[in-house]
Amino acid sequence: MYNRRSFLINTTLGAVTAGLSSKLIDSNTKKEADDDLVCNPTTLDYYGPGPFYTENPPMIDDNILASFEEVGTRMIISGRVLNLDCNQFIPNTIVDVWHANDAGQYDNQGFLLRGFTKTNEQGFYLFETIKPGKYLNGNAFRPSHIHYKITPPNFDTLTTQLYFEGDESIPSDAAASITSGTYNATDRIISLSENNEGFLEGTFDIVINGEGVSVGTSDLHLEKGMVYKVTPNPFSQQVQIEYGIFKKANVGLLVYDLNGKQVAILEDKILDAQKYISTWETESTLPAGHYFIALKINDLQVHYLKILKI
Repeated sequence: MYNRRSFLINTTLGAVTAGLSSKLIDSNTKKEADDDLVCNPTTLDYYGPGPFYTENPPMIDDNILASFEEVGTRMIISGRVLNLDCNQFIPNTIVDVWHANDAGQYDNQGFLLRGFTKTNEQGFYLFETIKPGKYLNGNAFRPSHIHYKITPPNFDTLTTQLYFEGDESIPSDAAASITSGTYNATDRIISLSENNEGFLEGTFDIVINGEGVSVGTSDLHLEKGMVYKVTPNPFSQQVQIEYGIFKKANVGLLVYDLNGKQVAILEDKILDAQKYISTWETESTLPAGHYFIALKINDLQVHYLKILKI
């Protein structure tokens, strides 16, 4: 099913090292000038769930929310669910999503473009759908949006909405235009990039009240690194990973499948601060699909890239 897709989203899970000239920050964590890390909780949406939620949606099958017959621009949304301190990722979190079709209409009779998935053992989620169409709300069009209900194990549900940069309807929308307070939508307006097959790709990391698995205990501001490039992507059997270490540290370079299962350890040793290249030669029995290349610095996962085996 995935042999025609490419998928590469470059995102960080923390603040940048002082040695980088460009800032690598995700939509929910920011680094202040004084090097204090601020972890911004994902906010509620002013409109809440809206009037079109349907109870008991089905689980999203094989990460495909919109069938291939669904009209519209294909879009892949992925992200990670973290606790309020951003020092734990939360596996088995229910991510319930629903949205309008390309014409701006909701299916209120069945479960078209409605479903839920769960974060994997590394706290990641992913689904493929189409970009939602707009519809009139009074005299103005609501911006394109996806509804979310996020429920970590044994914690309350957060209901919110996701918006997209460059949407001309955002400034006039009562919810998407809010820039402060309880319903601040700023960190819920994400950028989209187009891959070489015309799919839009976006990352929405969620910061919510919950308990999970520690992402590490190292000092974020002293020991960091990043994965620069993975080529080719998509790949069939062999892939080359270029990554950098900014300060001498114990470095792990690992590969996880979409379920969060570790499938390979490419590096596990102390490395000096410089750039490196590692090659992953996969077994012929490894299934096609999405995988995560994760970089750990002293047991802290500081960066990851998503790649596609065909």
